[in-house]
Amino acid sequence: MKRIKLKVLGISYSQTQSGAYALVLMEEQGERRIPIIIGGFEAQSIVIKIENLEPPRPLTHDLFKSFADAFNIDITEVFIYKLEDGIFYSKLICNRDDEEIEIDSRTSDAVALALRFNCPIYTTPEILEKAGITISQAAENGKSREDDSPEKNSQSSEFSSFTDEELYGMIDEAVKTEDYERAALIRDEIEKRKRLKS
Repeated sequence: MKRIKLKVLGISYSQTQSGAYALVLMEEQGERRIPIIIGGFEAQSIVIKIENLEPPRPLTHDLFKSFADAFNIDITEVFIYKLEDGIFYSKLICNRDDEEIEIDSRTSDAVALALRFNCPIYTTPEILEKAGITISQAAENGKSREDDSPEKNSQSSEFSSFTDEELYGMIDEAVKTEDYERAALIRDEIEKRKRLKS
């Protein structure tokens, strides 16, 4: 069966469901993107790995990784194999003592674990054909890019009046209180300033 490798592009607020987020996956050798609606907990777990933030206590996906490491279990890949009624179905392909085991998983959990195990994410050409969109399609549908979303721009601009030192203190505080969305926004402001200075 032919498979297409995906990468995690980012997370944005869902414009269609209140309190939900859109996980955006993109084909590695192409322009099509797959938006997947996920819950807040899973979004938080994915964001802290994307942003390389260290939570003060392990989250559930971190605990799963520690547990798997302790018992010599490795996740070698994530496979998004079915799309039915708007729901994506995934499998974790695991390896233990050269034995391959497939475990059913929600796609949001599978992606959070793929980031922790540093393993590839695949899907089928049929799913990408059915659910994949390109930037031009998104613009035609009235959807904005993640970086251009009004929520993100308005929230990141709220930090523009703070000094670099204040921002570093704020990001530490946000991580301590487990407010990872805020920490990610502050980090974006810091990175933006670094780019402007260079």
